[in-house]
Amino acid sequence: QVQVVESGGGLVQAGGSLRLSCAASGSIFSIMAWYRQAPGRQRELVAGITRGGSSNYADSMKGRFTISTDNAKNTVYLQMNSLNPEDTAVYYCRMTVLGRNYWGQGTQVTVSS
Repeated sequence: QVQVVESGGGLVQAGGSLRLSCAASGSIFSIMAWYRQAPGRQRELVAGITRGGSSNYADSMKGRFTISTDNAKNTVYLQMNSLNPEDTAVYYCRMTVLGRNYWGQGTQVTVSS
C-alpha cells in the first residue's frame, strides 16, 4: 500500500523558517511535489523534484524555498525561509509513481505577522 505522510508544519513568526518532510512508503517515487492550499483559494504548486534531483519552483517561492530529496529514505524535504503570512496554508505532498499520483493528508503551516 502506497502512503505519503507529511510532517514539520507548525506556527512560525514572519521572517522565520520551517522544514517540511514528506515520507513515502510502499513504492519508490519518481516525482515528488509540494502543493499548498490557503483558505478560499485553489491548491497551487509550490515545488517539485525528480528522483534524479531536477527541481522546479513556483515563481513566488524561488529564492525562499528549497526542495531536496533523500532517496535512501524515499523522503523529500521543503526548506522554507523568509516566511510571510501569505504562506499560511495546508501544505500537501504528492508522489507520482508510474503515472499515478498519491497525496498525503497535509500539514498546516501558519505564519503570524
